[in-house]
Amino acid sequence: MFKNSINMPYLPLLSGLFILFISQVQAYIVTVDAHAEECFFEKVEAGTKLGLSFQIAEGGFLDIDVRILGPDAKVIYEEERQTSGKYSFAAHFPGIYTFCFSNKMSTMTPKVVMFDVSVGEPPKQVAQEEGQSANKLEEMIKELSSSLTGVKQEQEYMQVRDRIHRAINESTNSRVVAWSFFEAVILVSMTVAQVWYLKRFFEVRRVV
Repeated sequence: MFKNSINMPYLPLLSGLFILFISQVQAYIVTVDAHAEECFFEKVEAGTKLGLSFQIAEGGFLDIDVRILGPDAKVIYEEERQTSGKYSFAAHFPGIYTFCFSNKMSTMTPKVVMFDVSVGEPPKQVAQEEGQSANKLEEMIKELSSSLTGVKQEQEYMQVRDRIHRAINESTNSRVVAWSFFEAVILVSMTVAQVWYLKRFFEVRRVV
């Protein structure tokens, strides 16, 4: 499909831009201990688009507190006890942006957090592009990169949900088996007790 719409001289540029956009999506999996907070940092220029998507994979009630801080230490985004979420924004100031996951509300259970940090292209790089063909090519690369990023995030989300559902099913199955075994033990115990009681009752009647 791209062979018919893109000339051969643009193929090296296409490959380079494709790799550039793909490398700007960073995926992490981190364990946040109880009463702890884990923070990650991203240094960007003003006007750069940033995005955060997260999902709690394991631990407790599958919730965590999330904060995003700007270079001026002001809170850009803050939510409490979230299971999953997505948030995107444009950097108003150049500097280091902080992404924090807090598990301070948990007394003993650590949380496993899977999240992606996507970093867009700085505006000055867009301004340096020359020619209509290059602009169209860049737009195509951006659309393709955005689509692939969305597919990747959805796949990771489905994997996490599958792992969570599998863990819930295994836990439920273990509880059902344990309860069934407990019921069987109680039933056998009651049967033995009834047989022993009736036996003693008839022995007492015979003696009398």
